[in-house]
Amino acid sequence: MPSLLSSYRLGELTLPNRTVMAPMSRVRAADGGLATPSMATYYAQRATAGLIISEGVQPSLVGQSNPGTPGLHTDEQEDSWRQVTDAVHVNGGRIFAQIMHGGRISHPETTGFQPVGPSAVPGEGVVFTPSGPQPLPTPRALETDEVPQHARSYADAARRAVDAGFDGVELHGANGYLISQFLSSNANLRDDRYGGSVTNRIRFAVEAAAATVDAVGAARTGIRLSPGGGFWGVVEDDAAELNIALLQELARLDLAYVHLEATAEDEVLLQLRKTWPGALIVNPTVPDGPRQTGLAEADHWLGHGADLISFGRGFLANPDLVERLRTGLPLAPADRATFYQGGDAGYLTYPTYRHGA
Repeated sequence: MPSLLSSYRLGELTLPNRTVMAPMSRVRAADGGLATPSMATYYAQRATAGLIISEGVQPSLVGQSNPGTPGLHTDEQEDSWRQVTDAVHVNGGRIFAQIMHGGRISHPETTGFQPVGPSAVPGEGVVFTPSGPQPLPTPRALETDEVPQHARSYADAARRAVDAGFDGVELHGANGYLISQFLSSNANLRDDRYGGSVTNRIRFAVEAAAATVDAVGAARTGIRLSPGGGFWGVVEDDAAELNIALLQELARLDLAYVHLEATAEDEVLLQLRKTWPGALIVNPTVPDGPRQTGLAEADHWLGHGADLISFGRGFLANPDLVERLRTGLPLAPADRATFYQGGDAGYLTYPTYRHGA
């Protein structure tokens, strides 16, 4: 079994260890979706990760889910990210941008547009808006001839990401956002080539990935999935069949990696490991669930064929997570109250471990 602290070759990158900082929304962007100096410091503090995956970055205004999130669809946004990628690289790190189109998980108060989705089916729950939490509205169902432009928006953002200095991109195909909505058996009620059968429901994800590979290369393209996850009311009745079919198609593209969340039974995830021939990142605990990933969970999945392990709250609260894992130091807990409140408290203020005198 490989060690979590051993090196790994991922695409064109040599990672010094197998820890990955998972993408986590922190809603600290400036007006206009611009990255900030505080964001540069935040990511640079965690540059000892084998790989950092950024928070979700919207590829278009209509693709924005929450206020305060960064974008990669204007020149100003692209320019603003260079301070982040430069800071990570100067500190010896590597960083991918997660491209996240919210689809129906959005609100007109945030974007000025009615959200779009595969079908006119609202998600479950409430979404943040500039005036506070609001029920999710009913999205406008995309016309068939509109769907390809939204698939290409991931590629357009990927080009900007690479131009801004990112080492690659991860398509957010998980957690109930647009790609996940197309994969779903209840959010996607279409009867055209993008809906109905498993073959049709995976089409949008494959087209988005293929366009991104054409734009920035396979070695710079990954995708995150949450098999059977159920976020925002999304259902995958046939999670194993669906995700096996998707991975078989994505394998033709030779992506840098697939990033799986442990949202299905181990049996399903092991089937997916056998299906996917390339690098596999596993996030061993359900995002925002009751458990926080530690060394035991990491070793469990390294023993079951994962190549890399992603940590969310572990990296959020422990900028020196790699050193703490290396030396067996205790992990600090994350302060949930500061996840989305803005400002530097609970963002830049988590210290490295302080040894006693």
